[in-house]
Amino acid sequence: MSELHDECGVAAIYHLDIGHLPGDNISPLCTSQGPEEISRLMPRMLLDIQNRGQLSAGMTSFNPNRQQLIDTHRKLGTVNEAFRLNHQGKAESLMSKYAGRAAIGHVRYATCGADDCSYAQPFERHHLQKHKWFSFAFNGQLANYTQLRDKLLAENDHHLARMNDTEIMMHEISRELSGDRRMPLIDVMRHLATRFDGAYTLALLNAQGEMLVARDPLGIKPMCYAIEGPLFAAASESVALVNLGFEANSVKALEAGEAITIIDGKINIERFSDNPRRAHCFFEWIYFANVASTLDERSVYLSRKALGEELARIEDLPRDENTVVVPVPDTSKAAADAMAYQLGVPSVEGLIRNRYSGRTFIEGGNDRQAKAAIKYTPLPEVLEGKRVLLVEDSIVRSTTMRVLIDKIRDIGKAKEIHVRVACPPIVAPCFYGIDMSTIGELFAPNFRTEGQSDEAMFAAMAKELGADSLRYLPVESIARAVEKPAEQLCQACITGEYPTPCGQQLYDIALTNYETEDGKSAGRTYEATSGAV
Repeated sequence: MSELHDECGVAAIYHLDIGHLPGDNISPLCTSQGPEEISRLMPRMLLDIQNRGQLSAGMTSFNPNRQQLIDTHRKLGTVNEAFRLNHQGKAESLMSKYAGRAAIGHVRYATCGADDCSYAQPFERHHLQKHKWFSFAFNGQLANYTQLRDKLLAENDHHLARMNDTEIMMHEISRELSGDRRMPLIDVMRHLATRFDGAYTLALLNAQGEMLVARDPLGIKPMCYAIEGPLFAAASESVALVNLGFEANSVKALEAGEAITIIDGKINIERFSDNPRRAHCFFEWIYFANVASTLDERSVYLSRKALGEELARIEDLPRDENTVVVPVPDTSKAAADAMAYQLGVPSVEGLIRNRYSGRTFIEGGNDRQAKAAIKYTPLPEVLEGKRVLLVEDSIVRSTTMRVLIDKIRDIGKAKEIHVRVACPPIVAPCFYGIDMSTIGELFAPNFRTEGQSDEAMFAAMAKELGADSLRYLPVESIARAVEKPAEQLCQACITGEYPTPCGQQLYDIALTNYETEDGKSAGRTYEATSGAV
């Protein structure tokens, strides 16, 4: 599924008591430089969530002893490139310049917007008054971007420099802080939640040294946090916190509709929304998140292992000594290994990934086929003459899968190729931060015919791909694997049922476009009505 694009990752860190150092278990980077330079840990945290975006990286730090109370560094490229981590002198210069007792950070992949530094996050909003001078980082997408944009532009003298929902959020936060009011940050979130439709986790830092970390009322995007002694940290994934040295049992999921505020050195966790519904994105467990992470109390690795067991449970292909299971590297490995173990056949590395070619789902440009072709090398010494069960996370646009099947057959000399997908068919777009916003770009909808059996549909798909057979998991397998009730998951892309009103409205537009236009040539659904994210 390496042609799929995710949105972003956010992180935050704060040393609350500059008179004390954190415990010995916390990263040596912290204790060697002191608590007033805790911001030095931010690039390390961003490296651990680099899987969520490689287009740009950045951070904002707070230092009350600096002329620029909050100051932001952001660049195009990976974390290594943005922070010059391969050049000791330049990296040290950056870390010294942006040293502070608190920091927020961001890695970005954009579903919209130009590939230039002005779109990189965090976004900083300068103001003469310190409580109105803030910077924030955001992961997600607002499905009601259009309405928010049009309302803003309809008001006198308002202008948007960038057509993305990050700038809209910045203006909406500023609106809440306007005038003579000194609204608490938790009340800002209460007001914003009534206007935002979509997915968002965000981290905010202002020039008074106040921090806010929040998760949307449905919990669509993940957010984890940990507190040990005077050290607080939060990130889109738990692996970033564990690798800092936090005990695994101290890392918790921020609940949907909750926000953490740090004001005057005190941490508060409060609800800003009473919405009882939950809609956690299931794709986080099956693909996007680091396999070492735990999200909402469920291990990503164990979820993928369970998906493999689900595949084994429905497998009826004859097996012999020439049958092998082959994962598509890397995120399919846990599922493939579990499937092979249950079936009693070997799981082998018949595809080797070129780790220096980059991740095609995260890079700019449209030539996914060319990128996929250079990413994987089949091993004929492993595949030749074999009946291959090729395990993939999902098939979205089918570009990568077509290339792989051709290479496994032509170069690997496999006898048979049977594709097994650890996910149901993707039949609907995502409007919450994953780059698949039209029906026409998806592989599966083109094969759906009323009254047709799944077996007939899968056979037609296999023929189109050049595989000997193809099988997907049923929808109900996802909830079992993730160990969450189906009603607590966002499964819109596999069911067409969206958890927010504007998401459902965008799907209706996408359906109309698909039925009345050339779906392949139609632009992104939200670009017809918005410039979201």
